[in-house]
Order: sequence, then C-alpha cells, then structure tokens
Amino acid sequence: MKKYFGTDGIRGAVGEYPIMPDFMLKLGWATGKVFAQKGKGKVLIGKDTRISGYMFEAALEAGLSSAGIDINMLGPMPTPAIAYLTRTFGAQAGIVISASHNPHQDNGIKFFSAEGAKLDDEIELAIERAMSEDFVIVPSNAIGKVARINDAAGRYIEFCKSTYKAPQKLNGLKIVVDCANGATYHIAPNVFQELGAKVSVIGNKPDGLNINENCGSTHPQKLVEAVVEQQADLGIAFDGDGDRVIMVDHTGALVDGDELLFIIASSKFSATSSWRGVVGTLMSNLGLELALKGRGIDLVRANVGDRFVMAELKANGWIYGGESSGHLICLDMTTTGDGIVAALQVLAAMQSCGKSLADLKSGMSKFPQVMINIKMRSRELLAGNPVIAAAQKEVESILGGRGRVLLRPSGTEPVVRVMVEGEDAALVARLASQLADVVRAQVG
Repeated sequence: MKKYFGTDGIRGAVGEYPIMPDFMLKLGWATGKVFAQKGKGKVLIGKDTRISGYMFEAALEAGLSSAGIDINMLGPMPTPAIAYLTRTFGAQAGIVISASHNPHQDNGIKFFSAEGAKLDDEIELAIERAMSEDFVIVPSNAIGKVARINDAAGRYIEFCKSTYKAPQKLNGLKIVVDCANGATYHIAPNVFQELGAKVSVIGNKPDGLNINENCGSTHPQKLVEAVVEQQADLGIAFDGDGDRVIMVDHTGALVDGDELLFIIASSKFSATSSWRGVVGTLMSNLGLELALKGRGIDLVRANVGDRFVMAELKANGWIYGGESSGHLICLDMTTTGDGIVAALQVLAAMQSCGKSLADLKSGMSKFPQVMINIKMRSRELLAGNPVIAAAQKEVESILGGRGRVLLRPSGTEPVVRVMVEGEDAALVARLASQLADVVRAQVG
C-alpha cells in the first residue's frame, strides 16, 4: 500500500499535510535520492498558475539539489508539456506542481518518467521508502545545479502544431478558447492562431487565485455564451493544467469527452487499422459504446482514472482512450493525456471532411445518465449487500439491456456513486432515485 501516492500523484489542500513546504522539501530529496542511484542526471520542474506553486517549486528545487540532482525549471506549463519536454531533454524525470481542475486552495505533485509516462509503482514505492530515511545532504561539490529553460513554451507550441495532420490549416475557423486561467494561457491561443484560426480568448489572465474559477472545462458556461455571442464556429475549454478538454459547437451545445473520443476514433479508424478498439471508463456513456460498435470499433471499460485507461490501452495494443471529463489519450501523438493535442485531432477531423463539430458529434447519441452521490458510513456495508444487489438487479431488468447501472465507491471521499443510464430520461431519473433510496437506507 502506498502512503502518499494516489492514482494521479499526491494532492490535497494547501497547508494540510502532506501539501506543505517541509513535506515537499523531503519529497524532493527522496525523489533525488532514488534517481541519483541511476547516475547523475536532471529533473524538470513545471507548474500551473496557482499561487502556492511558487512555494512548492522552491521546496522541491532545494530538496532535489541537496540530493545531487540538477534541475531545469520550466515555469507555468501544461502537464502534458512537461511530459513531452522530459523526453526531449533526456531528463530522468519530470515533476508537475498542479492540482489539475481543483480550485486554487488545493495543490499537488505529479511525476513523469524519462519516457514521458506516469512513474511505475516500484519507483513511487522507492520514493516513499526514502521519505522515511534521514535527510542527508550530498557533499557541497556534488549539490545539484539549477537552470531555467527559457524556450520551453515555444518548443511545446511547435510540438502541438506538428500533431495536426489535416490537408488544410484552420484558416476560416473562428474559435473561442477558454484557458481556465491556468497553464495553457500562453500556449493554446498561439497554437490555434499559428495554424490559421481566428482566435478569441477568455480565461487567460491568471492571478494565482482564479485558476478554474467559473471557467475552463469544469465550468464552461462563459465559453458557451461567448461562442453564441461571437457566432464562432466552436469553442475549446481546457482545465487548469491542460490535460483535459471539452468543446462547444456553433449552436452552444457542449461536446464532452465521450463525444470527442468518438469523433477522434471514428476519423482515424479504417479497415486496415492495426488497432480495433478504444478504452473508456466505467462512466463512459453507453451511447459511445453503441456508436463505436456501429463502426466496427470495440469499447473496453477501465476503472475511472487516466492511469487505468493507459494500462488498458497498453494491454490491448490500442492508441485511443479517455474519460467523459475530457481527459483524452492519443498514443499515436504523445505519451499522456493532452488537451491541446486532442483538440487538434478533432479540428483535423473537421477540416478533413468539411463538416462542423455539430455534424461530427451527431454520429453519437448520448443516453440520459443520472448519478447520485450517497454518503456511506463504511464500504463494508456496500460490498455483498443482498438488499442493494436485489434492487440493482430489479433496475437492470426494467432497463432490459438498453441501459446500465453502476454502483461505484469514490476513491477520495466516503460516498458511493449511484449511476443509472438508459434511453428514457424520465425513467432513468425515477430508477436512479429509487435505487439511491435503497442504497441510502443500507449504507447511510
């Protein structure tokens, strides 16, 4: 069992253990100690725009250098940019200071390997073991040096542009981009502009406190309003660290991660494709599964979390996967979920076939889905509960094979998520409420 690392690094409220400067100092030292065993090397550090990033950046830098590791500082950069730059600079690892789509009160640490992938469990466990050791600084002549990479943004912009493969550029498209006052604020607008689009930008004035605040992929209402008001062709919203994307079509309708994954996979798939399927999650809409099946593409569901999606992709030898939230992985382009790269694949599909975003998403019909969170006293009350099992079986029988029921305990809070999905919205809402009442009575 890991003590600190979750499915996506270490995350929590700033000022509450372990998201504190002294912990980050020791974490930097422990990370440096583990990687120093592989020989003298360097680690890249980047961050999003939340104010606490300055504090943790300094602590990690001190810890790493005290263990004899050289550091390259990137400043505010999207999480997937740090994965890319870790590879291209031949670094031993990359560290991201970010709490992704969370508010500024939270922060966290993510790690990338030399290959631009999430760290293996063995390395995370080795770092945790080192955390329990005494803090010993290397001799002064072996202390790590620190340098800043000044052209990091330009390098990543050029990489993103290189993943756009359509025969024609984005000339003629009017796009509204919402950067969530986060790490894409100085990257994403340039990518789309340099590919020829006319770009209007919102959420691009970070002040350290407004990251993800009523903007970005988790709060897209301002983007919807801007697209309609400006009569734009579409809108693109990222989260605070740029690994998620959702879009808005010209009518103001949201296009979520399931629909974007459908568009990307459908546009790339052919009878000669070496891959035959796509990886979603337990929360992926049934409409995605049926629409892909109609095109001869399988859908495999992984547990919620990009780490699990990635593991399933590698197990099957496939290249496209993602979550409804907009965390999309295109392994033919890069090594991790990348909001800008995923958006470019959707735009390439549009330009290649001359269709609007609304037209492309119309190939998939989403099933109505209702999710209710129920607080539970203990996970043991849920597992194997015969009353809940009988109630779930009854709901599944009523849906008759044209819907899904999912009971999923949260990995981060004491709740169970009750999800019902089907063709009839009114029926789905009634069945979800009915099942939630049973679950609440048993575990609440």
